[in-house]
Amino acid sequence: MFKTILFPIDQSRASQDAAEKVSEIVKFCNSRLVILSVQAETETTAQSNPPDSPAIDQLLHNAKIAFSDWGITVDTVKQAGRPAFCICDFADEIDADLIVMGCRGVGLTEEGAAESVSNRVINLAPCPVMVIP
Repeated sequence: MFKTILFPIDQSRASQDAAEKVSEIVKFCNSRLVILSVQAETETTAQSNPPDSPAIDQLLHNAKIAFSDWGITVDTVKQAGRPAFCICDFADEIDADLIVMGCRGVGLTEEGAAESVSNRVINLAPCPVMVIP
């Protein structure tokens, strides 16, 4: 069904909350899981791709351990750039069958819709997107 699942994460509670559902889907579909963390691009990060960020390294390391505890092997990737565009481009690059991501509810208002990464991913993704509230 879903051979490759992309799980973009950040340090938000929404990402942490979505992890358990992602593990259930990966196990059910016997999928390959790729975890992506995108550091929003600034002047200092624009020159380093992948970003040199101990916080992202730690985040990916912790995610790898958590999924390992659930019996799931993961590939981890870090990038710098505009998160929604990086997520969609990377999903296309790895031929992802599904993107699963958490949602903080930012896009529930008109003002927040333009800032919502999950809202942008839904509109730009090359594959289905499951948003876990």
